[in-house]
Amino acid sequence: MMSQEQNDLLTRTGPRDPAGKLMRLYWQPVALVEELDPRRPIVPVKLLGEDFVLFRDPQGRYGLLDRDCPHRGADLAFGRLEGGGLRCAFHGWLFDAGGQCLDMPAEPEDSTFCARMRQRAFPAIERNGIVFAYLGSGEPLDFPALDCFLAPDAYTFAFKGLIECNWLQALEVGIDPAHASFLHRFFEDEDPAAAYGKQFRGVSADSDMPMTRVLRDYDRPTITVEPTDCGLRIIALRKMSEALTHVRVTNQLFPHAFVIPMSAEMTITQWHVPIDDESCYWYAIFTSFDKPVDKAAMRAQRLELYELPHYRSRKNRSNNYGFDASEQASETYTGMGHDINVHDQWAVESMGRIQNRTREHLGQSDKAITAYRRLLRQSIDQVEKGERPSIDPAKAASLRGPATMDGIGPSAGWQDYWQSVDRKRRLGAEWARATVAAVE
Repeated sequence: MMSQEQNDLLTRTGPRDPAGKLMRLYWQPVALVEELDPRRPIVPVKLLGEDFVLFRDPQGRYGLLDRDCPHRGADLAFGRLEGGGLRCAFHGWLFDAGGQCLDMPAEPEDSTFCARMRQRAFPAIERNGIVFAYLGSGEPLDFPALDCFLAPDAYTFAFKGLIECNWLQALEVGIDPAHASFLHRFFEDEDPAAAYGKQFRGVSADSDMPMTRVLRDYDRPTITVEPTDCGLRIIALRKMSEALTHVRVTNQLFPHAFVIPMSAEMTITQWHVPIDDESCYWYAIFTSFDKPVDKAAMRAQRLELYELPHYRSRKNRSNNYGFDASEQASETYTGMGHDINVHDQWAVESMGRIQNRTREHLGQSDKAITAYRRLLRQSIDQVEKGERPSIDPAKAASLRGPATMDGIGPSAGWQDYWQSVDRKRRLGAEWARATVAAVE
């Protein structure tokens, strides 16, 4: 258990909150590129408790500005793209992507007011379907050189989803290896050939055993956690026999992301980005090491499950997440359908908008959560003291990988086995070959 003061310290991310100051040192997902309609690429964005407007100018540059016009506070999200920037619809003040005022139509022609006026602006760039922004002070730090960013666009697919609770409990479900044996338990194993784009519905590496059966039959994983340059490496071992062990290696990517295996040839990098203290978006990049992804198929799968423009799951709190008692009795453990994101959403939203951690009791299976909270507290303390955090964003450009996998290998020597599987996967992908030595 922790105190209420500690819980507030870890969960609140406004501009004056200690965790918020830490978060602003790292690049943050702001929006999917697809959200910017080519006919009018302007969208309002709420991020870390602040309101912004994101736009793309005719030259393709992204601008992220405070949403309220500095003149009289009108909403810039209703502005017009013209004159090389975003023009307020109230009095015509015009701002470029860097926040510089370019025009004040009602001011005298010889006025210097325009040249002296800037709107607060933040660097924004596009990476494989997601627009990222840097909300820290000073020059932006280098962008991480991770697999999901090094892969060509054709080998990636990006999507997002709304979760109506605090970011921390949403992140923690993703670094908890034990929950999958229950929350994501399926009583029937579907044809792995039909599992494209669906986590836990295919087979593990070096196996023809459906992942759903592995999780169902072996529900007591041995969990170890190791520090890495990115954050934490989490290893879950499910011993199947004296000869064979299921090995799943995932990574916590500091501060609020994780990298997990989707299948033998695909990984997911997923961020849990605070909208405010009581809601967040998960952003995900699916990265293929095998062949170009079928973006149309993966998007169609998700549009069956999520409603635009807010990317809210069609199964949510308002309809009890689609709970069906007959399904729970015979088909899925939760009775909430086959989308594991819905399962996760129910679990974390059921804790409340901000989980009351003063009432929880952690066990051995929660090693990764304990280690992450310790790293988060340490990093917050370092920033409050004016120091660099342990996972230093200034070193992001040197990061590679991170290595991750899911497979069934030898019980003796599983350490060498999982690294050899990751190495083989990278050598099989032309774009990833250069990362082999760096990841090792």
